[in-house]
Amino acid sequence: MAVIRLAHAVLAAGPSLRRSGLALVLGVAIAACSPVIRNHGYVPAEDELAQVVVGSDTRETVGQKIGRPSTSGLLNDEGWYYVQSRYRHVGPRQPKEIERQVLAITFNQAGVVENIGRFGLEDGKVVEISRRVTETNVKGLNLIQQLLGNIGQFNPGMLQE
Repeated sequence: MAVIRLAHAVLAAGPSLRRSGLALVLGVAIAACSPVIRNHGYVPAEDELAQVVVGSDTRETVGQKIGRPSTSGLLNDEGWYYVQSRYRHVGPRQPKEIERQVLAITFNQAGVVENIGRFGLEDGKVVEISRRVTETNVKGLNLIQQLLGNIGQFNPGMLQE
């Protein structure tokens, strides 16, 4: 809206100011549509990760060498997951994830590093970890149909234990 108001003000000005003003409005409009890159999360660099020795380091030593992750195993504490994403924002459009790195460090029962794996956006697919939508198991029936559907289905034997 501000760009439109500015354009109207420029058009109402004199001819010499019009050119300068239109150039300014065009510059503002182009700058508003330029992409903004945002980084989220943390994945240790290769030189930091080289300090971790598979079969030797424990949870404590990994935490001291490269830091603890913000995410660990969901159902059990067998792994640590470092996640970093890069998003591209352009104007009012929804952000698009353009890069993702996941570093997975798994531990055995004794807490010693068992495996280190690095995955990218191309290695996987979006997995929904948590869903906060309650779905009904009654499909296609409204409240009146549900109530009327129960009439005549009374069984006196259900009252006896």
